[in-house]
Amino acid sequence: MADKQHHGRSCCCCLWGMLWKILVTLIVLVGIVVLIFWLVVQPRSFKFYVTEAELTQFDYHTNNNTLHYNMVLNFTSRNPNKKLSIYYDKVEALAFYEDARFGNYDVITHMNSFRQYKKTSSPMSAVFSGHRVLPLNNDQVSKLNQDKTVGAYDIYVKLYFRIRFRLGDSISRHLKPKVKCDIKVPFTKNATFTMFHTTKCHVHF
Repeated sequence: MADKQHHGRSCCCCLWGMLWKILVTLIVLVGIVVLIFWLVVQPRSFKFYVTEAELTQFDYHTNNNTLHYNMVLNFTSRNPNKKLSIYYDKVEALAFYEDARFGNYDVITHMNSFRQYKKTSSPMSAVFSGHRVLPLNNDQVSKLNQDKTVGAYDIYVKLYFRIRFRLGDSISRHLKPKVKCDIKVPFTKNATFTMFHTTKCHVHF
């Protein structure tokens, strides 16, 4: 009886050892395939810039905590890949001042989605216009008045993407990178600060 039990344990151990070896082999093979793919394709994230910014209205009324705004931003998206093209299916932009969101804009929808080919750049734009109740504390109102005096406002924009990569005839699933752009936007009616410098944004996958 003892021999039979010992033989059964030995069989289980052999089976487990064989399965473990198969699993390790598969992991190594997958790792090699991924490494070869990475070396051959060399996938890289897209680059994103704010190239132009125009602010013609940014009036805050403290009596009703309402911000009236009109801002136009032009972007450039750069695909640095040599083998991958990118489908931009959706891009939404949100504009913030002092961590308070005041506007949003659909930059890319299904109506104007497009494919960006290898080693090319594509323009995009966003228009933020309207008014919004924006409760700001005293420090935030003070910062807004300082920016008004300088003639430029510290604004940041968050963009939410739905993109797909294409390699040959193969298309990836949807990816959802996020982009943040910290920009100093000149007020066009102010003569002391009228220059806007192209600003590189931070892309996070």
